[in-house]
Amino acid sequence: MSIATPDAPQQQRHRPAGRIHLAWWVAAVSFVALVGAAAFRATPSVFIDPLHREFGWSHGTISMAIAVNILLYGLFSPFASALQERYGIRRVVACALTLIAVGSGVTIFMTASWQLVLCWGFIVGIGTGSMAMAFVATITNRWFIARRGLVSGILTAGSAAGQLVFLPLVGLLVEGPGWRAAAILVSLSALAMVPLVLLVVRDRPEDAGLRPFGAGPDYVTPAPPQSGAARRTLRVLWEASGTRVFWLLAGTFAICGASTNGLVGAHFVPAAHDHGMPLTAAASLLAVIGFVDLVGTIFSGWLTDRFDPRVLLAVYYALRGLSLLALPSLFAGDVKPPMLFFIVFYGLDWVATVPPTIALCREHFGEDGAVVFGWVLASHQVGAALIAWGAGFVRDATGNYDPAWFTAGALCALAAVMSLMVGRRAAPVAAAG
Repeated sequence: MSIATPDAPQQQRHRPAGRIHLAWWVAAVSFVALVGAAAFRATPSVFIDPLHREFGWSHGTISMAIAVNILLYGLFSPFASALQERYGIRRVVACALTLIAVGSGVTIFMTASWQLVLCWGFIVGIGTGSMAMAFVATITNRWFIARRGLVSGILTAGSAAGQLVFLPLVGLLVEGPGWRAAAILVSLSALAMVPLVLLVVRDRPEDAGLRPFGAGPDYVTPAPPQSGAARRTLRVLWEASGTRVFWLLAGTFAICGASTNGLVGAHFVPAAHDHGMPLTAAASLLAVIGFVDLVGTIFSGWLTDRFDPRVLLAVYYALRGLSLLALPSLFAGDVKPPMLFFIVFYGLDWVATVPPTIALCREHFGEDGAVVFGWVLASHQVGAALIAWGAGFVRDATGNYDPAWFTAGALCALAAVMSLMVGRRAAPVAAAG
């Protein structure tokens, strides 16, 4: 069901000369909303040590809550894409941001570890899952014909911008007023995004009487899917799972999740703190990764419009693996030049894999590409959840994170090979009915 504006013209029209196409305003607000959603995902790594000190919970217990959050983030993503198809982007995204605000806000009252799993894991996991990268694929597929790679890169970078904006401040709040003040900040930030989404975002260009950006006069609006949201999501999974390319993309993206937010995103700060680095310094380094990734992911989107996405993925994974293998030798009590080099080098590659992966899903699965990418993202989060949980237990068992870094580096080498095994499709897939 589309959400139509009351005064939407009956016929599609061109934008008036000199005016910015509404697609760019929708993309801008979507970027800001993704920043708000990313704010919570940036905080768990900063909370691990404070929660350990206050409640005595082990790294493994806290990592379990993070793992549940990451897992639900991925598993709910494909259903959120279908829900956006059924109920509209505005409603789903507004509800998602509200869930994030509630889940983060009520953590200040928790006294037991199961409440941590409920708030961080389930409530916020579902909320952030509704704002996952499948949302990026939906926006780019519906609103853009031209510049899809660039736009997907910009929107993907919204998650990194959340780290950039919030991590240093969260670190200061944790060391000052405490982790509860940081949780309240995240809650209010997510809630503040809701009115902006409701005011600007529209479900489809046709709701405003427009064609997608870059669409020619012969553009034909794709027929809406006939099946229900959940049924379509499962049907798309069933059909896609019968193809070799789906499993290759799902496998590489599982490794992507394991080597980024599952390991570095969740455990970089406590790992650096183990070597004597102050909490705020480690959090600032992670924020710099987010800042550098703004450049890397947008550039990756630009490259995806021009080069073979399979080759781009192979290069990204190979370079990421090399950097992770070197990381254990770079930790120290203060920030030295080799660590800064790692931060910049790794940061350029943080989620640069997303635009080429979205492009391959669209190329092979057509109008179902956004939903397929939701399932590919689910595999990303399964990989991230497993290593987020496992790294915490490795830390408890061995006293350091070194085995986790080496394992992730080796997996990235495997992902580089798998990326080159993905075939190319000679002609576009017909729109799904």
